[in-house]
Amino acid sequence: MEKTYKIEVDCANCAAKMEEAAKNTEGVADATVSFMTLKMKVTFDDGADEKTVMKKVLKACRKVEPDCDIEI
Repeated sequence: MEKTYKIEVDCANCAAKMEEAAKNTEGVADATVSFMTLKMKVTFDDGADEKTVMKKVLKACRKVEPDCDIEI
């Protein structure tokens, strides 16, 4: 399953770091973050619970940029 989320990120470098953090989150098969459109596209592993995984993604992204937000 693939879903797109609105995000708040301050710079392209942070967006790249958030993308890497999301990719390394359990339950995420792939992720891309676009600084230009302020969107995150996430492909979930089969059987993964979307809401649980996205909470983990948000936590990982906040380690990169504490004031980031993802509209889950």
